[in-house]
Amino acid sequence: MLKRGRATQHRCSFCGRGEEEVMILVSGMDGQICEVCTEKAQEIINQELRKAGVEPAEEQTAKSAKYGGPIQLIPPRSINTFLEQYVIGQEEAKKVLSVAVYNHYKRILQKGNMMDESVEIEKSNVLFIGQTGTGKTLMAKSIAKLLNVPFTIVDATVFTEAGYVGEDVESILSRLLQVCDYDVEAAERGIVYIDEIDKIARKQDNPSITRDVSGEGVQQGMLKMLEGAEVLVPPQGGRKHPEQKLVKINTHNILFICGGAFDGIEKVIARRVNSQVIGYNKKDTEQIDRENLLQYVTHQDVKNFGLIPELVGRLPVVVHLDPLDLTDLRRIMTEPRNAILRQYEELFAFENIKLILEPGAIDFIAEKALEYKLGARGLRSLCEAVLTDAMFDLPIPGVRDVRQQLVIDRAYAVDKLDRSRLGRLKAA
Repeated sequence: MLKRGRATQHRCSFCGRGEEEVMILVSGMDGQICEVCTEKAQEIINQELRKAGVEPAEEQTAKSAKYGGPIQLIPPRSINTFLEQYVIGQEEAKKVLSVAVYNHYKRILQKGNMMDESVEIEKSNVLFIGQTGTGKTLMAKSIAKLLNVPFTIVDATVFTEAGYVGEDVESILSRLLQVCDYDVEAAERGIVYIDEIDKIARKQDNPSITRDVSGEGVQQGMLKMLEGAEVLVPPQGGRKHPEQKLVKINTHNILFICGGAFDGIEKVIARRVNSQVIGYNKKDTEQIDRENLLQYVTHQDVKNFGLIPELVGRLPVVVHLDPLDLTDLRRIMTEPRNAILRQYEELFAFENIKLILEPGAIDFIAEKALEYKLGARGLRSLCEAVLTDAMFDLPIPGVRDVRQQLVIDRAYAVDKLDRSRLGRLKAA
């Protein structure tokens, strides 16, 4: 029975409000409830359903709208074209990633569409190897903008062996669950990018008598997950405990992309090809070897670096990222859709100031980034050092309506960088 009006003989049995204080008062046999208490009761019901592992109806509807639509196969060339808008260079890595994502879509659509039902396509997990600042994480973030499947980026450095302070490896899937609002079916066709995978390498010649709880133990915990198995996952991440409700996820159709700098793997490659340099002229020759040898990285080198053979075998596609040269750094500053120069132009445009960096200033910043071996990430540090004084002085109260122009030439950039802390850096 639904009542409205100004009568005062009925009150909400939960909050005590009268009919004159609420919009709707629903009456039952022995009590009444208002619309406010009804909403709170629904929230409590949803929370209890989640604890019991049951999804509320409205959440199921929202998930279906987000990830429940038909999957559209995106050709590798189209994926590569999209990546080129954000990532400069790294043609081989972009090609490998495009093919891996395309094949992942095909694996999802495999059931009922195979020419030979006895053939089952296995997933090809990918391992990116490249120096810091070459674009490994950027490619992962860029591909996430395109995909119609759940995608998450996790950091391998936070995981430890079960029973120690840190997170269990199953927390990787917890992040994927959170991205798709705990829709298990959607999570089971997602893509996970594991960053800093080299930081869990087995510690070689370690004099410590303690366990390697953040190295080999973590790798062993990842084995079943990467290959494909049913994994019990704590919905909120963290450690598992006996009273906790766990969610079962099948990782058979989850694509794992791993990336790491693998600092020092060039020496492993050099030993393998018998080209290690010893002597006083080591520095110059190592620079040449570093640029030439990384492209020859193999599974054997990754294993010798510290990843256990079982984990290496579950990452069948190994691809390197080329070190950035001066031309690449110049292009990174100006060409991508999210280029650093465009970001600073937007910052100054907010103050009604037009920022112009002359080619000489761009060349100088790129040269310093290459000299300091900071990679693409170093370009922002250098731009901050050059533009900090301008960003501090130019916003003047009351004159924002006047269109101004700031031109940065090479001499200005040299002067500001020499005065900054970065100017005192020495090339490594």
